[in-house]
Amino acid sequence: MAAAARKMRAFKRWMKDQGVEWSDALLFATESGCADDSSQSPPISVEALSDLKEGDVVAKIPKQSCLTVATSAASELIEEAELGGNLGLCFALMYEKILGAESKWFEYLQILPPSEPIPLLWSLSEIDSLLAGTELHKTVKEDKALIFEDWKECIEPVLELASFELKPESFTVDEYFAAKSLVASRSFQVDEYHGYGMLPLADLFNHKTAAEDVHITTESDNDTGSEKEGTDHESDGDDDTGSEKEGTDRESDGDDEPVTHDSHSEGGDVSGSDLELSSGSGNESPFLEIIMIKDVKAGAEVFNTYGHLGNAALLHRYGFTEADNPFDILNIDLDIVVQWSSSLFSYRQSRRRLSIWRKMGYSGCVGQDSEYFEISCDGEPQDELLVLLYITLLPEDEFRALDLAVSSTEETNAAAKFQLLEKAVVLSAKGSDPSKKLLLTPSVGAALSSLADARESLYGPSSLEEDVKSCDGCCRATEAKLYHSLMLRISERRIIEKLRRYAATLVTANGGRKRKGTET
Repeated sequence: MAAAARKMRAFKRWMKDQGVEWSDALLFATESGCADDSSQSPPISVEALSDLKEGDVVAKIPKQSCLTVATSAASELIEEAELGGNLGLCFALMYEKILGAESKWFEYLQILPPSEPIPLLWSLSEIDSLLAGTELHKTVKEDKALIFEDWKECIEPVLELASFELKPESFTVDEYFAAKSLVASRSFQVDEYHGYGMLPLADLFNHKTAAEDVHITTESDNDTGSEKEGTDHESDGDDDTGSEKEGTDRESDGDDEPVTHDSHSEGGDVSGSDLELSSGSGNESPFLEIIMIKDVKAGAEVFNTYGHLGNAALLHRYGFTEADNPFDILNIDLDIVVQWSSSLFSYRQSRRRLSIWRKMGYSGCVGQDSEYFEISCDGEPQDELLVLLYITLLPEDEFRALDLAVSSTEETNAAAKFQLLEKAVVLSAKGSDPSKKLLLTPSVGAALSSLADARESLYGPSSLEEDVKSCDGCCRATEAKLYHSLMLRISERRIIEKLRRYAATLVTANGGRKRKGTET
Protein backbone atom coordinates (compact mmCIF):
# COMPACT_ATOMS: atom_id res chain seq x y z
CA MET A 1 0.00 0.00 0.00
CA ALA A 2 3.07 2.26 0.11
CA ALA A 3 2.64 3.36 -3.52
CA ALA A 4 -1.04 4.17 -2.93
CA ALA A 5 -0.13 6.20 0.16
CA ARG A 6 2.48 8.17 -1.78
CA LYS A 7 -0.01 8.93 -4.54
CA MET A 8 -2.60 10.07 -2.00
CA ARG A 9 -0.12 12.41 -0.30
CA ALA A 10 0.82 13.86 -3.70
CA PHE A 11 -2.87 14.27 -4.54
CA LYS A 12 -3.52 16.15 -1.30
CA ARG A 13 -0.61 18.50 -2.00
CA TRP A 14 -1.98 19.03 -5.51
CA MET A 15 -5.45 19.84 -4.13
CA LYS A 16 -3.96 22.47 -1.82
CA ASP A 17 -2.09 24.01 -4.73
CA GLN A 18 -5.33 24.11 -6.74
CA GLY A 19 -7.26 25.79 -3.93
CA VAL A 20 -9.39 22.79 -3.01
CA GLU A 21 -10.53 22.88 0.61
CA TRP A 22 -11.73 19.89 2.60
CA SER A 23 -12.62 19.15 6.19
CA ASP A 24 -9.98 17.50 8.32
CA ALA A 25 -12.82 15.28 9.55
CA LEU A 26 -12.65 13.41 6.22
CA LEU A 27 -10.34 10.43 5.75
CA PHE A 28 -9.52 9.27 2.23
CA ALA A 29 -9.00 5.57 2.82
CA THR A 30 -7.70 2.93 0.42
CA GLU A 31 -9.19 -0.52 0.80
CA SER A 32 -7.00 -2.92 2.74
CA GLY A 33 -5.72 -6.07 1.15
CA CYS A 34 -4.87 -4.51 -2.22
CA ALA A 35 -1.54 -5.47 -3.73
CA ASP A 36 1.18 -2.84 -3.74
CA ASP A 37 1.12 -2.43 -7.51
CA SER A 38 2.17 1.00 -8.72
CA SER A 39 0.32 0.45 -12.01
CA GLN A 40 -3.02 0.09 -10.25
CA SER A 41 -4.86 2.43 -7.89
CA PRO A 42 -6.72 0.62 -5.11
CA PRO A 43 -10.33 1.69 -4.48
CA ILE A 44 -10.71 4.74 -2.27
CA SER A 45 -13.51 5.52 0.15
CA VAL A 46 -14.29 8.56 2.29
CA GLU A 47 -14.73 8.03 6.02
CA ALA A 48 -15.59 10.32 8.92
CA LEU A 49 -12.76 10.83 11.42
CA SER A 50 -15.14 12.69 13.73
CA ASP A 51 -18.87 13.26 13.86
CA LEU A 52 -20.23 15.19 10.88
CA LYS A 53 -23.42 17.23 11.16
CA GLU A 54 -26.18 17.95 8.67
CA GLY A 55 -25.44 21.25 6.92
CA ASP A 56 -21.65 21.04 7.34
CA VAL A 57 -19.75 22.11 4.25
CA VAL A 58 -17.04 19.46 4.08
CA ALA A 59 -15.35 20.50 0.84
CA LYS A 60 -15.08 23.43 -1.55
CA ILE A 61 -13.78 22.76 -5.06
CA PRO A 62 -12.80 25.48 -7.55
CA LYS A 63 -14.31 24.72 -10.94
CA GLN A 64 -10.95 25.49 -12.53
CA SER A 65 -9.54 22.45 -10.71
CA CYS A 66 -12.09 20.24 -12.48
CA LEU A 67 -11.02 18.52 -15.69
CA THR A 68 -13.47 19.72 -18.33
CA VAL A 69 -13.36 20.49 -22.03
CA ALA A 70 -13.02 24.17 -21.15
CA THR A 71 -10.12 23.72 -18.71
CA SER A 72 -8.17 21.02 -20.56
CA ALA A 73 -4.95 21.74 -22.45
CA ALA A 74 -6.77 20.23 -25.43
CA SER A 75 -9.64 22.75 -25.33
CA GLU A 76 -8.68 24.56 -28.55
CA LEU A 77 -8.10 21.29 -30.37
CA ILE A 78 -11.46 19.94 -29.18
CA GLU A 79 -13.17 23.13 -30.35
CA GLU A 80 -11.42 22.91 -33.74
CA ALA A 81 -12.54 19.28 -34.10
CA GLU A 82 -16.08 20.16 -32.93
CA LEU A 83 -16.17 17.34 -30.40
CA GLY A 84 -19.26 17.96 -28.31
CA GLY A 85 -20.49 16.57 -25.02
CA ASN A 86 -18.78 13.53 -23.60
CA LEU A 87 -16.86 12.91 -26.80
CA GLY A 88 -14.95 16.08 -25.98
CA LEU A 89 -14.53 15.15 -22.32
CA CYS A 90 -13.23 11.68 -23.21
CA PHE A 91 -10.73 13.22 -25.62
CA ALA A 92 -9.65 15.75 -22.97
CA LEU A 93 -9.12 12.97 -20.43
CA MET A 94 -7.06 10.91 -22.89
CA TYR A 95 -5.02 13.99 -23.80
CA GLU A 96 -4.20 14.83 -20.18
CA LYS A 97 -3.29 11.23 -19.37
CA ILE A 98 -0.86 11.11 -22.30
CA LEU A 99 0.72 14.42 -21.22
CA GLY A 100 1.80 12.57 -18.07
CA ALA A 101 3.68 14.72 -15.55
CA GLU A 102 3.17 17.78 -17.79
CA SER A 103 -0.58 17.64 -17.23
CA LYS A 104 -2.13 20.01 -14.73
CA TRP A 105 -4.08 17.00 -13.37
CA PHE A 106 -1.18 14.53 -13.19
CA GLU A 107 -1.46 13.90 -9.43
CA TYR A 108 -5.23 13.55 -9.67
CA LEU A 109 -5.02 11.13 -12.59
CA GLN A 110 -2.49 9.06 -10.64
CA ILE A 111 -5.09 8.09 -8.03
CA LEU A 112 -7.64 7.03 -10.66
CA PRO A 113 -7.70 3.47 -11.95
CA PRO A 114 -6.66 3.04 -15.61
CA SER A 115 -10.29 2.16 -16.35
CA GLU A 116 -13.47 1.13 -14.58
CA PRO A 117 -14.69 -2.49 -14.77
CA ILE A 118 -17.93 -1.72 -16.57
CA PRO A 119 -19.30 -4.28 -19.07
CA LEU A 120 -18.38 -1.97 -21.95
CA LEU A 121 -14.76 -3.10 -21.45
CA TRP A 122 -15.58 -6.81 -21.21
CA SER A 123 -14.78 -9.06 -24.14
CA LEU A 124 -17.62 -10.19 -26.41
CA SER A 125 -17.26 -13.75 -25.10
CA GLU A 126 -17.60 -12.47 -21.51
CA ILE A 127 -20.66 -10.42 -22.45
CA ASP A 128 -22.28 -13.43 -24.12
CA SER A 129 -21.49 -15.84 -21.29
CA LEU A 130 -22.10 -13.57 -18.29
CA LEU A 131 -24.93 -11.28 -19.41
CA ALA A 132 -27.04 -13.66 -21.50
CA GLY A 133 -30.72 -13.09 -20.76
CA THR A 134 -30.18 -9.92 -18.74
CA GLU A 135 -31.24 -6.41 -19.62
CA LEU A 136 -27.64 -5.57 -20.49
CA HIS A 137 -26.77 -8.31 -22.98
CA LYS A 138 -27.99 -6.57 -26.12
CA THR A 139 -27.36 -3.06 -24.80
CA VAL A 140 -23.66 -3.53 -24.04
CA LYS A 141 -22.96 -5.15 -27.41
CA GLU A 142 -24.68 -2.23 -29.13
CA ASP A 143 -22.68 0.20 -26.97
CA LYS A 144 -19.39 -1.37 -28.04
CA ALA A 145 -20.31 -1.04 -31.70
CA LEU A 146 -21.50 2.56 -31.34
CA ILE A 147 -18.46 3.69 -29.37
CA PHE A 148 -16.09 2.05 -31.84
CA GLU A 149 -17.97 3.92 -34.56
CA ASP A 150 -17.45 7.17 -32.60
CA TRP A 151 -13.75 6.40 -32.46
CA LYS A 152 -13.47 5.87 -36.21
CA GLU A 153 -15.65 8.82 -37.22
CA CYS A 154 -14.86 11.43 -34.57
CA ILE A 155 -11.61 10.71 -32.73
CA GLU A 156 -9.29 9.27 -35.39
CA PRO A 157 -9.72 12.30 -37.70
CA VAL A 158 -8.52 14.59 -34.89
CA LEU A 159 -5.20 12.73 -34.80
CA GLU A 160 -4.56 13.83 -38.39
CA LEU A 161 -5.03 17.55 -37.74
CA ALA A 162 -1.93 19.71 -38.07
CA SER A 163 -2.63 21.20 -34.64
CA PHE A 164 -2.40 17.77 -32.98
CA GLU A 165 1.09 17.74 -31.50
CA LEU A 166 1.18 14.46 -29.56
CA LYS A 167 2.12 11.06 -30.93
CA PRO A 168 -0.99 9.61 -32.63
CA GLU A 169 0.03 6.08 -31.61
CA SER A 170 -0.59 7.09 -27.99
CA PHE A 171 -4.27 7.57 -28.80
CA THR A 172 -5.50 4.01 -29.22
CA VAL A 173 -9.02 2.68 -29.36
CA ASP A 174 -8.36 0.80 -26.12
CA GLU A 175 -7.40 4.07 -24.43
CA TYR A 176 -10.60 5.62 -25.76
CA PHE A 177 -12.72 2.83 -24.28
CA ALA A 178 -10.85 3.21 -20.98
CA ALA A 179 -11.56 6.95 -20.99
CA LYS A 180 -15.22 6.25 -21.76
CA SER A 181 -15.43 4.01 -18.69
CA LEU A 182 -13.94 6.69 -16.43
CA VAL A 183 -16.18 9.43 -17.80
CA ALA A 184 -19.26 7.20 -17.56
CA SER A 185 -18.62 6.35 -13.93
CA ARG A 186 -17.00 9.52 -12.57
CA SER A 187 -18.17 12.63 -14.43
CA PHE A 188 -20.46 15.26 -12.94
CA GLN A 189 -22.42 18.15 -14.39
CA VAL A 190 -20.40 21.21 -13.37
CA ASP A 191 -22.42 24.06 -14.86
CA GLU A 192 -23.67 25.33 -18.21
CA TYR A 193 -20.29 26.72 -19.22
CA HIS A 194 -18.11 23.75 -18.28
CA GLY A 195 -20.64 21.03 -19.01
CA TYR A 196 -19.65 17.65 -17.60
CA GLY A 197 -16.27 17.19 -15.99
CA MET A 198 -14.07 15.12 -13.74
CA LEU A 199 -14.27 16.50 -10.20
CA PRO A 200 -11.23 15.81 -8.00
CA LEU A 201 -12.23 14.73 -4.47
CA ALA A 202 -15.95 14.68 -5.30
CA ASP A 203 -15.55 11.42 -7.21
CA LEU A 204 -14.02 9.63 -4.20
CA PHE A 205 -17.39 9.21 -2.45
CA ASN A 206 -18.90 5.80 -3.02
CA HIS A 207 -22.54 5.17 -3.87
CA LYS A 208 -25.33 4.01 -1.59
CA THR A 209 -28.81 3.72 -3.06
CA ALA A 210 -31.31 6.16 -1.53
CA ALA A 211 -29.05 6.64 1.50
CA GLU A 212 -26.57 9.36 0.55
CA ASP A 213 -24.90 11.55 3.15
CA VAL A 214 -23.75 14.41 0.91
CA HIS A 215 -24.95 16.60 -1.92
CA ILE A 216 -22.63 18.34 -4.36
CA THR A 217 -23.87 21.80 -5.30
CA THR A 218 -22.75 25.04 -6.83
CA GLU A 219 -22.09 27.63 -4.14
CA SER A 220 -24.63 30.06 -5.61
CA ASP A 221 -27.36 27.55 -6.45
CA ASN A 222 -29.53 26.49 -3.54
CA ASP A 223 -32.03 24.61 -5.67
CA THR A 224 -30.12 22.08 -7.72
CA GLY A 225 -27.70 19.40 -6.75
CA SER A 226 -25.05 17.70 -8.81
CA GLU A 227 -24.90 13.94 -9.05
CA LYS A 228 -22.51 11.57 -10.69
CA GLU A 229 -23.73 11.12 -14.23
CA GLY A 230 -23.46 8.41 -16.81
CA THR A 231 -22.49 8.91 -20.42
CA ASP A 232 -24.51 11.45 -22.42
CA HIS A 233 -25.36 9.27 -25.38
CA GLU A 234 -27.04 11.97 -27.37
CA SER A 235 -23.56 12.53 -28.70
CA ASP A 236 -22.04 9.07 -28.44
CA GLY A 237 -24.69 6.38 -28.42
CA ASP A 238 -27.62 5.81 -26.09
CA ASP A 239 -26.95 4.78 -22.52
CA ASP A 240 -30.33 3.17 -22.18
CA THR A 241 -30.39 -0.16 -20.41
CA GLY A 242 -34.08 -0.19 -21.12
CA SER A 243 -34.65 -1.20 -17.55
CA GLU A 244 -34.58 1.76 -15.24
CA LYS A 245 -36.83 4.51 -14.03
CA GLU A 246 -33.95 6.88 -13.61
CA GLY A 247 -33.77 9.52 -10.91
CA THR A 248 -33.69 13.17 -11.78
CA ASP A 249 -31.23 15.67 -10.37
CA ARG A 250 -32.04 16.11 -6.72
CA GLU A 251 -32.78 19.41 -5.11
CA SER A 252 -30.52 20.27 -2.23
CA ASP A 253 -32.06 20.56 1.20
CA GLY A 254 -31.99 23.96 2.78
CA ASP A 255 -29.65 26.83 2.13
CA ASP A 256 -26.10 26.08 1.05
CA GLU A 257 -23.56 27.77 3.31
CA PRO A 258 -20.16 28.97 2.18
CA VAL A 259 -17.27 27.00 3.57
CA THR A 260 -15.51 28.76 6.43
CA HIS A 261 -11.80 29.00 7.07
CA ASP A 262 -11.56 27.32 10.45
CA SER A 263 -9.95 24.35 12.14
CA HIS A 264 -12.00 21.97 10.01
CA SER A 265 -10.65 23.05 6.64
CA GLU A 266 -7.47 22.31 4.73
CA GLY A 267 -6.10 23.56 1.45
CA GLY A 268 -4.97 26.82 -0.03
CA ASP A 269 -6.55 30.22 -0.38
CA VAL A 270 -9.33 30.22 -2.99
CA SER A 271 -10.35 33.84 -2.69
CA GLY A 272 -8.14 35.16 -5.50
CA SER A 273 -9.61 36.92 -8.50
CA ASP A 274 -8.14 34.54 -11.09
CA LEU A 275 -10.72 31.85 -10.34
CA GLU A 276 -13.57 34.31 -10.31
CA LEU A 277 -12.56 35.74 -13.67
CA SER A 278 -12.12 32.36 -15.32
CA SER A 279 -15.32 30.71 -14.15
CA GLY A 280 -16.94 31.27 -17.55
CA SER A 281 -19.95 33.20 -16.34
CA GLY A 282 -20.20 36.29 -14.22
CA ASN A 283 -23.45 34.97 -12.71
CA GLU A 284 -22.10 31.64 -11.52
CA SER A 285 -19.92 30.90 -8.55
CA PRO A 286 -16.46 29.56 -9.42
CA PHE A 287 -16.81 26.91 -6.71
CA LEU A 288 -18.63 23.66 -6.02
CA GLU A 289 -19.43 22.62 -2.47
CA ILE A 290 -19.93 19.23 -0.83
CA ILE A 291 -22.53 19.55 1.91
CA MET A 292 -23.67 17.02 4.53
CA ILE A 293 -27.39 16.29 4.28
CA LYS A 294 -27.48 14.09 7.38
CA ASP A 295 -25.42 13.37 10.48
CA VAL A 296 -22.64 10.79 10.14
CA LYS A 297 -20.89 9.25 13.14
CA ALA A 298 -17.12 9.03 13.43
CA GLY A 299 -15.74 5.88 11.82
CA ALA A 300 -18.60 5.51 9.30
CA GLU A 301 -18.18 5.78 5.55
CA VAL A 302 -19.60 8.93 3.94
CA PHE A 303 -21.68 8.17 0.84
CA ASN A 304 -22.94 10.02 -2.20
CA THR A 305 -25.60 8.60 -4.48
CA TYR A 306 -25.42 8.25 -8.24
CA GLY A 307 -29.20 8.30 -8.54
CA HIS A 308 -32.15 5.98 -8.02
CA LEU A 309 -30.79 3.20 -10.21
CA GLY A 310 -31.46 -0.52 -10.36
CA ASN A 311 -28.72 -3.10 -10.74
CA ALA A 312 -28.80 -3.09 -14.53
CA ALA A 313 -27.97 0.64 -14.65
CA LEU A 314 -25.45 0.40 -11.80
CA LEU A 315 -23.54 -2.41 -13.51
CA HIS A 316 -23.83 -0.72 -16.91
CA ARG A 317 -22.47 2.64 -15.79
CA TYR A 318 -20.42 1.94 -12.70
CA GLY A 319 -19.46 -1.73 -12.72
CA PHE A 320 -21.15 -2.93 -9.54
CA THR A 321 -24.49 -4.10 -8.15
CA GLU A 322 -26.29 -3.93 -4.81
CA ALA A 323 -28.16 -6.65 -2.95
CA ASP A 324 -31.90 -6.07 -2.45
CA ASN A 325 -31.90 -2.97 -4.64
CA PRO A 326 -35.37 -1.38 -4.35
CA PHE A 327 -35.04 0.27 -7.76
CA ASP A 328 -34.59 -2.94 -9.72
CA ILE A 329 -36.93 -3.29 -12.69
CA LEU A 330 -37.39 -6.09 -15.21
CA ASN A 331 -38.39 -5.56 -18.82
CA ILE A 332 -40.55 -7.71 -21.03
CA ASP A 333 -40.10 -6.78 -24.67
CA LEU A 334 -43.17 -6.19 -26.79
CA ASP A 335 -41.77 -8.85 -29.14
CA ILE A 336 -42.25 -11.47 -26.41
CA VAL A 337 -45.88 -10.37 -25.98
CA VAL A 338 -46.46 -10.55 -29.75
CA GLN A 339 -44.96 -14.06 -29.87
CA TRP A 340 -47.26 -15.15 -27.05
CA SER A 341 -50.28 -13.59 -28.78
CA SER A 342 -49.39 -15.25 -32.07
CA SER A 343 -49.41 -18.62 -30.32
CA LEU A 344 -53.10 -18.09 -29.50
CA PHE A 345 -54.32 -16.27 -32.58
CA SER A 346 -53.25 -15.88 -36.14
CA TYR A 347 -50.58 -13.29 -36.83
CA ARG A 348 -53.20 -11.08 -38.45
CA GLN A 349 -55.50 -11.28 -35.42
CA SER A 350 -52.64 -10.50 -33.05
CA ARG A 351 -51.67 -7.46 -35.05
CA ARG A 352 -55.29 -6.25 -35.19
CA ARG A 353 -55.55 -6.29 -31.41
CA LEU A 354 -52.20 -4.61 -31.01
CA SER A 355 -53.32 -1.96 -33.51
CA ILE A 356 -56.49 -1.23 -31.53
CA TRP A 357 -54.41 -0.88 -28.36
CA ARG A 358 -52.22 1.68 -30.13
CA LYS A 359 -55.20 3.56 -31.58
CA MET A 360 -56.48 4.00 -28.04
CA GLY A 361 -53.31 5.94 -27.26
CA TYR A 362 -51.31 3.24 -25.52
CA SER A 363 -47.64 2.36 -25.93
CA GLY A 364 -44.91 0.66 -23.97
CA CYS A 365 -41.63 2.20 -22.87
CA VAL A 366 -39.42 2.98 -25.83
CA GLY A 367 -35.71 2.17 -25.77
CA GLN A 368 -33.01 2.63 -28.36
CA ASP A 369 -34.31 -0.06 -30.71
CA SER A 370 -37.13 -1.69 -28.77
CA GLU A 371 -40.46 -1.26 -27.04
CA TYR A 372 -40.93 -2.93 -23.70
CA PHE A 373 -42.99 -3.10 -20.52
CA GLU A 374 -41.61 -2.64 -17.03
CA ILE A 375 -42.21 -5.06 -14.18
CA SER A 376 -41.63 -3.36 -10.85
CA CYS A 377 -39.39 -4.65 -8.09
CA ASP A 378 -42.54 -6.00 -6.42
CA GLY A 379 -43.49 -7.98 -9.52
CA GLU A 380 -46.34 -5.72 -10.58
CA PRO A 381 -46.67 -5.24 -14.36
CA GLN A 382 -47.02 -1.91 -16.10
CA ASP A 383 -50.68 -0.93 -16.63
CA GLU A 384 -50.19 -0.66 -20.38
CA LEU A 385 -49.23 -4.33 -20.49
CA LEU A 386 -52.35 -5.32 -18.56
CA VAL A 387 -54.52 -3.37 -21.01
CA LEU A 388 -52.84 -5.02 -24.01
CA LEU A 389 -53.30 -8.50 -22.55
CA TYR A 390 -56.93 -7.77 -21.73
CA ILE A 391 -57.67 -6.54 -25.24
CA THR A 392 -55.79 -9.47 -26.76
CA LEU A 393 -57.92 -11.93 -24.76
CA LEU A 394 -61.29 -10.31 -25.44
CA PRO A 395 -63.93 -12.65 -26.94
CA GLU A 396 -64.38 -11.92 -30.62
CA ASP A 397 -67.78 -10.24 -30.25
CA GLU A 398 -66.53 -7.87 -27.55
CA PHE A 399 -63.37 -7.16 -29.54
CA ARG A 400 -65.49 -6.25 -32.58
CA ALA A 401 -67.53 -3.87 -30.38
CA LEU A 402 -64.29 -2.28 -29.18
CA ASP A 403 -62.94 -2.08 -32.73
CA LEU A 404 -66.13 -0.32 -33.85
CA ALA A 405 -66.01 2.08 -30.89
CA VAL A 406 -62.38 2.98 -31.54
CA SER A 407 -62.93 3.38 -35.29
CA SER A 408 -65.81 5.77 -34.70
CA THR A 409 -63.86 7.83 -32.19
CA GLU A 410 -61.97 10.91 -33.34
CA GLU A 411 -58.22 10.34 -33.55
CA THR A 412 -57.57 13.12 -31.05
CA ASN A 413 -59.72 11.34 -28.46
CA ALA A 414 -57.56 8.83 -26.58
CA ALA A 415 -60.55 7.12 -24.90
CA ALA A 416 -62.88 4.48 -26.28
CA LYS A 417 -66.12 3.43 -24.59
CA PHE A 418 -67.50 -0.06 -25.07
CA GLN A 419 -69.80 -2.50 -23.31
CA LEU A 420 -68.21 -5.14 -21.07
CA LEU A 421 -69.72 -7.24 -18.32
CA GLU A 422 -72.96 -5.27 -18.77
CA LYS A 423 -71.16 -2.06 -17.72
CA ALA A 424 -69.89 0.94 -19.67
CA VAL A 425 -66.13 0.89 -19.20
CA VAL A 426 -63.62 3.48 -20.35
CA LEU A 427 -60.08 2.42 -21.15
CA SER A 428 -57.89 5.46 -21.49
CA ALA A 429 -54.14 5.87 -21.86
CA LYS A 430 -54.30 9.50 -20.77
CA GLY A 431 -56.48 11.44 -18.42
CA SER A 432 -58.35 8.76 -16.46
CA ASP A 433 -56.80 5.51 -15.26
CA PRO A 434 -58.13 2.25 -16.64
CA SER A 435 -60.40 0.27 -14.40
CA LYS A 436 -57.61 -1.85 -12.91
CA LYS A 437 -59.94 -4.31 -11.28
CA LEU A 438 -61.57 -5.04 -14.63
CA LEU A 439 -58.19 -5.92 -16.13
CA LEU A 440 -57.17 -8.37 -13.41
CA THR A 441 -58.84 -11.47 -14.78
CA PRO A 442 -57.74 -15.11 -14.52
CA SER A 443 -57.00 -15.09 -18.24
CA VAL A 444 -54.72 -12.08 -17.87
CA GLY A 445 -53.06 -13.87 -14.97
CA ALA A 446 -52.42 -16.94 -17.09
CA ALA A 447 -51.00 -14.72 -19.83
CA LEU A 448 -48.63 -13.04 -17.36
CA SER A 449 -47.48 -16.46 -16.20
CA SER A 450 -46.71 -17.44 -19.80
CA LEU A 451 -44.80 -14.21 -20.35
CA ALA A 452 -42.81 -14.84 -17.16
CA ASP A 453 -41.81 -18.28 -18.49
CA ALA A 454 -40.83 -16.82 -21.85
CA ARG A 455 -38.75 -14.07 -20.23
CA GLU A 456 -36.95 -16.49 -17.92
CA SER A 457 -36.10 -18.84 -20.76
CA LEU A 458 -33.66 -16.20 -22.02
CA TYR A 459 -31.29 -17.02 -19.14
CA GLY A 460 -30.66 -20.56 -20.37
CA PRO A 461 -30.98 -23.87 -18.55
CA SER A 462 -29.64 -22.86 -15.12
CA SER A 463 -32.19 -22.21 -12.39
CA LEU A 464 -32.42 -19.28 -9.99
CA GLU A 465 -31.28 -21.56 -7.19
CA GLU A 466 -28.19 -22.54 -9.17
CA ASP A 467 -27.40 -18.87 -9.84
CA VAL A 468 -27.68 -18.10 -6.11
CA LYS A 469 -25.40 -21.01 -5.26
CA SER A 470 -22.84 -19.88 -7.86
CA CYS A 471 -22.94 -16.31 -6.55
CA ASP A 472 -22.46 -17.44 -2.96
CA GLY A 473 -19.45 -19.46 -4.02
CA CYS A 474 -17.57 -16.79 -5.99
CA CYS A 475 -15.19 -14.15 -4.63
CA ARG A 476 -16.42 -10.61 -5.12
CA ALA A 477 -12.87 -9.21 -5.06
CA THR A 478 -11.22 -11.59 -7.53
CA GLU A 479 -14.24 -12.60 -9.62
CA ALA A 480 -16.01 -9.26 -9.85
CA LYS A 481 -17.42 -9.77 -13.36
CA LEU A 482 -18.94 -13.13 -12.46
CA TYR A 483 -20.21 -11.90 -9.10
CA HIS A 484 -21.96 -8.77 -10.38
CA SER A 485 -23.39 -10.46 -13.48
CA LEU A 486 -24.86 -13.16 -11.22
CA MET A 487 -26.24 -10.50 -8.90
CA LEU A 488 -27.98 -8.90 -11.89
CA ARG A 489 -29.39 -12.25 -13.06
CA ILE A 490 -30.59 -13.05 -9.55
CA SER A 491 -32.26 -9.68 -9.04
CA GLU A 492 -34.06 -9.98 -12.38
CA ARG A 493 -35.14 -13.58 -11.80
CA ARG A 494 -36.50 -12.75 -8.37
CA ILE A 495 -38.72 -10.16 -10.02
CA ILE A 496 -39.92 -12.89 -12.39
CA GLU A 497 -40.75 -15.01 -9.34
CA LYS A 498 -42.80 -12.14 -7.93
CA LEU A 499 -44.53 -11.67 -11.28
CA ARG A 500 -45.52 -15.35 -11.19
CA ARG A 501 -46.97 -14.93 -7.70
CA TYR A 502 -48.85 -11.83 -8.87
CA ALA A 503 -50.20 -13.78 -11.85
CA ALA A 504 -51.20 -16.71 -9.63
CA THR A 505 -53.41 -14.47 -7.51
CA LEU A 506 -55.33 -13.54 -10.66
CA VAL A 507 -55.62 -17.11 -11.91
CA THR A 508 -57.08 -18.26 -8.60
CA ALA A 509 -59.43 -15.28 -8.32
CA ASN A 510 -63.13 -16.08 -8.69
CA GLY A 511 -62.34 -19.74 -8.29
CA GLY A 512 -60.04 -19.70 -11.31
CA ARG A 513 -62.92 -19.17 -13.76
CA LYS A 514 -62.03 -17.64 -17.10
CA ARG A 515 -64.28 -15.44 -19.15
CA LYS A 516 -66.21 -17.18 -21.84
CA GLY A 517 -64.32 -17.13 -25.10
CA THR A 518 -60.87 -16.65 -23.53
CA GLU A 519 -59.89 -20.23 -22.71
CA THR A 520 -56.40 -21.01 -23.94
